[in-house]
Amino acid sequence: MEMSPLSSALTSLSNLHSSNDGLVNIYTTSTHVGQSQDGHYTHIEHEAQAQAQAQAQAQAQGSVGPVPPMAHSTSAITSNEVAHARLHSHGHGHRPLSRTRSAPLPIGHPLLTAPPPHPHPSLHNNPLLLQQHQHQQQQQQQHQAFIKENQKHYLKQHIRATVLQRTSNKNLMENVDEETEAKLAQEMREERDDQEEIVVIDKDDEELPGQSSPLSPPDGVVHDLSQNGLNSSVHKTNNEEALNLSNSKLNGSEVDVRKDSSIHRNSAMSDGHIPHRPLARTQSSPLVTFSLPPRQDCSENASTVKLQFTTGLAYDGLMLKHQCSCMSSVNHPEHEGRLQSIWARLQERNLVTRCEKVKSRKATIDELQTCHSEPYTLLYGTSPFHRQKLDAKILEGLPLRFCMLPCGGVGVDSDTVWNDLHTSQAARMATGCVIELAFKVALGELRNGFALVRPPGHHAEVQQAMGFCFFNSIAITAKLLREKLKLNKIMVLDWDVHHGNGTQQMLYDDPNILYVSIHRHDDGHFFPGTGAPEECGQGAGTGFNVNISWSGGLDPPMGDAEYMAAFRSVVMPITRDFKPDLILVSAGFDATDGHPAPLGGYKITPTCFGHMTKQLMIHAEGKVVLALEGGYDLPSICDATEMCIKALLGDEIPPLKDDELMREPSKPALETLQNTIEIQGAYWPNLRQYGAGLHYSLLEVQKREQEEKDTVAALASMAIVTGRRSEMSESSQESEPMEET
Repeated sequence: MEMSPLSSALTSLSNLHSSNDGLVNIYTTSTHVGQSQDGHYTHIEHEAQAQAQAQAQAQAQGSVGPVPPMAHSTSAITSNEVAHARLHSHGHGHRPLSRTRSAPLPIGHPLLTAPPPHPHPSLHNNPLLLQQHQHQQQQQQQHQAFIKENQKHYLKQHIRATVLQRTSNKNLMENVDEETEAKLAQEMREERDDQEEIVVIDKDDEELPGQSSPLSPPDGVVHDLSQNGLNSSVHKTNNEEALNLSNSKLNGSEVDVRKDSSIHRNSAMSDGHIPHRPLARTQSSPLVTFSLPPRQDCSENASTVKLQFTTGLAYDGLMLKHQCSCMSSVNHPEHEGRLQSIWARLQERNLVTRCEKVKSRKATIDELQTCHSEPYTLLYGTSPFHRQKLDAKILEGLPLRFCMLPCGGVGVDSDTVWNDLHTSQAARMATGCVIELAFKVALGELRNGFALVRPPGHHAEVQQAMGFCFFNSIAITAKLLREKLKLNKIMVLDWDVHHGNGTQQMLYDDPNILYVSIHRHDDGHFFPGTGAPEECGQGAGTGFNVNISWSGGLDPPMGDAEYMAAFRSVVMPITRDFKPDLILVSAGFDATDGHPAPLGGYKITPTCFGHMTKQLMIHAEGKVVLALEGGYDLPSICDATEMCIKALLGDEIPPLKDDELMREPSKPALETLQNTIEIQGAYWPNLRQYGAGLHYSLLEVQKREQEEKDTVAALASMAIVTGRRSEMSESSQESEPMEET
């Protein structure tokens, strides 16, 4: 049958698009064309078009004779329809079915990987169709180049987004041991050689060694795209299939990023065994892990933590829970705000960071029984549940004096509150902190230290809690240092304005522990009424208990001049003679200005406490440990604690005020010091030489001391010069020749 030129062109165009065994059918459309959601055109078939298609298929299959017209075909193909078909063929070339989501053929089919077909010979006869075909090939090549160009950018952006998300949680950035990683990488390489895998290697994004970026993957990221038993490589024309598969793998599988190369392993190994790295070192992200510097080997310090050789600081928030059940600090001077204020001041002055924080712990029952009786420790040192099980006979010998306080709470006496839930734990924590700090200083792990603790302890006796105190931390620590570390001599200095009656009681007969107390006594009329100058110890401990007991009330109140006079005339001379191995200080600051008369009433400045700490550091190789006792005016105790810690750190302490430097000690103070020297002179003979200079002011004493030093230095230099002259004269006489006779 003879065909018109227009029908011949349509037949050639149909043959071109049906070359792959009829897999692709091209339909020309009429002017009524719509577009569906997936981007393909919805065509309304024309009768003439259907007839032209049937003729083209019959001619391609080699059929002879005309194709019978369809029953409903009545119209011929118009020129408008041909132009419309050319327009759609030129602007919207169909992509191969291998790249659609509903491809009927499996991925990797030969038809999908075959090279693009050559132009049909009939196209050479029609320049217009040939031009359209070349334009389609050019678009397809540009599309493939675009996919290839943007494939690595897509993966890189995906990795960067995940890395940015991962950096928001630094706790997930765990280091991986290099040796383990190298071993795992070697195992994966061996298994990868045994398996046929399809990989896409992004070499363009590889970075030079040492140029890692937190926003890009490490060197040579290799993604395993094998799935469902694929055993052939992906052709360049199928980059979009590989990209789709890689996206699915990135969303649902784990990616291991290694130091040398990063590998996506095959999700279905032939042997069914996939070696995983230990779960303790896995990352929560399925996409990327960080390559961090190798972890430093700290096996040598795994058992013991090496502390910085500086000032130690002991503190624990558990001690804040000790408070009256009325939950008010108005009627209770010893409250949790004392520690909170001091700790805030130390942080404000950056002193906490300069010190070594000592790990806190609670004292054991056995440690408490070093100085307290067993019934006492079981009553005040155990939990409420345990106390209910105690036998009533055990507590018969204790002087129990629990009472109701005016505020509605419970107390041991009118001042010492008791919290059934927290007091025992807080008191044990206070004692444990002092013990731990003192042991580290004694062992040389720390230079010195300050224990910021409460409740205080120096009033607690063997079987009686009183004066805000439950366990005598200083006395227990001193005893344990003697028993556990075998220290030969320990000195305990108590500069709290109240006498440490409990500490004196526990150490009264111990010749290896020297107890010195500077306190307000007023002939026994000031709490607790103990600590008279005549109380010097008993038995072997006679002479190792020294009380500097101020009398005369507050007329005038004691100040820096009186305390510095006591230090230079009594405390320091006895310390030099005793030669302690370690000094413990019951550092109560209730002698500072700001405390009312019932709590102190003295006028000691915080700077004075700093200077006293400096003088103590001259002895015992600087091993000085301070433990907070009393002190209830918040600004004063904050200032005093700051000065003492600065002194322990070696900072320069400001000088005392000029009026205190030039002021002579008061008459009551001179009487107290003379009485103390007279009593203690029997045990410390060197004290008597300091009685003559008690009335000097501190400035005058410093001037006299400087003159004495200059005199001694001048005498020493004169002796050296005289010795040299005598040596020179002797040598000159020996060198003179004898006269000839």
